[in-house]
Parts: sequence; structure tokens; C-alpha cells
Amino acid sequence: MGNIATSFGEQIKRLEERGMNLDYDQEKVKEILLDIGYYRLGFYWNPFEKNRKHEFKDGTKFSDAVSLYYLDVDLRNLLLKCLNRIEINFRTKVVYYVSNVNKNSPTWFIDPKVISSDFINSIELHYNDDFKKNNKTIKLHHKKYINDKYAPAWKTLEFFTFGAILKVFKELNDTAIKERISNLYGIQNLQKFINLMETIVYVRNVCAHGGVLYDLKLPKSISAIPDINFNSQNRCSLDDSMKVILYILGKISDNRKLDIEKEIDKIFSEYSDNEVINNIIATEIGYRKINS
Repeated sequence: MGNIATSFGEQIKRLEERGMNLDYDQEKVKEILLDIGYYRLGFYWNPFEKNRKHEFKDGTKFSDAVSLYYLDVDLRNLLLKCLNRIEINFRTKVVYYVSNVNKNSPTWFIDPKVISSDFINSIELHYNDDFKKNNKTIKLHHKKYINDKYAPAWKTLEFFTFGAILKVFKELNDTAIKERISNLYGIQNLQKFINLMETIVYVRNVCAHGGVLYDLKLPKSISAIPDINFNSQNRCSLDDSMKVILYILGKISDNRKLDIEKEIDKIFSEYSDNEVINNIIATEIGYRKINS
């Protein structure tokens, strides 16, 4: 559409000129465009374009782009539940094990005996005036203990992002603690465990910021481990990522993992009669029915 704002009428005309079948009445199309937005929906009709002129393949329906959008929404909402459970579990393990090994260093996240100097030197990225002001527990701690530069780890890390917690984990000096935590998730190789957690953090960030999921491609391949049966060789797709999330979730709660597997199957099965969406599920997402 270029750099000039356009009206709904102009947007609808452009879609028709490019060959899209607007298989809703015009008022419904306007309602959807106002709800989701022309620009955002563009991510979901992109698979239906046949050339750089953004012309659509024969038979492209507006409803298919909308269906793909809602497939993304359903997956995002479901995965966020899993990712939140994993984040809390991982944070709890890091705080518990490191704090109990370093009982005399409650603020061990800035202790050079515990964590790398690189992390300590960058602590202001995580623990600054905004951090203290925006988190009630931290704010109350500094109000009560006015001479403390930092609150204890079990308070502080509760408000670190998932990515920051993983960074703390990677920067720990004690390899034995890291291996102990990795082993709790069934991974003996520490670097492979870090790779899996980096995958989970990446997907979490995409989901948390409303990113597009169906064509997700990881910046680097997931480490191969015997317990995960990946469908693709490059191990970079959304399906590959979901397998990692389910694997780690299963180490926390096998029942929850089974529930989520059923919910994933249910989401995809809702599109079993739509050949166009089914093709995207297979080729872009890389999904194969669990246990099929």
C-alpha cells in the first residue's frame, strides 16, 4: 500500500485488483479489517501471493487468510500457557539451587565468586531505577532496607525476564549447579540444554509480542537429542519448537504435557476440511499429528 494511509474502500479495491476472492459481504470485510488491520492480515495472505507484485494465486479467499490468522492466535494463546509454566519452573530451580549453595551471598547475582564479571558489569541493564520503581516487592524492600543496593536473589530474579534468567544461568561460574539443573530436565549435555532453553525463550518472545507463528524459523537449529523425534532435518520450524516445549513441559508435569498435546491436535483438526490451511500446517508449520 506504500507510505500513504488508505481507507477501507481503497483496501478492499486493492485486494480485488490483486485477485483475492472476498468471500464475505463488504461490511464483514470492513469489520475484520478494522478489527485485525490490513497490514497485520498481510502476514497471513502472504502465502497466497504468487509474485512480487503481490498478486494472488487463483482461488485465493479472504476467509483463508482470516482462518490462518486465527490459527496463529489459538496456537499463541495455548503456547503462552506452557511457556509461562516452564519459565516459572526454571526460575524457581535456578534461584533455589544457587541460593542454597551460596547461603552467605543473598545477592549472588552480583557476586564474582558466583557469576561472571560480564554479567555483573551489565547488571544495570536488569537492575536499575525503573526496575526498582516498577516492581512493588523490590520497591518495598529498598524502602525498608535503605542501605541495600540490591534485594536478595529470591526477590530480584522473580522480576527478571525469562531471557534474563537464562542469561543468569549461562553466566554462573559453577558448572556443577548448571549440570544439576539440566539433569532435572533429562538433558545430560549442558550445551544442548542451553540450546533447548534458548529455543523456548525465542518462541516465548515471539508469542509475548504478538509475532507471527505459522512461518516461524528459528535463527539456529535445535540440538538433536534422542528423546525428541523431530519431523524436519533442519529443526528450525514451529513444529520443532513445539516439540521442545512439550518435552520440557513433560519433565515438569507429564499430565499437563498430555493435555497440551490433545489441545494442539484439536486446534489443527478444526482445519481438517480446509485443504489450503492443511497444506500450510504441513509445509510451513511442519506439523504431524502427535503419536501418528
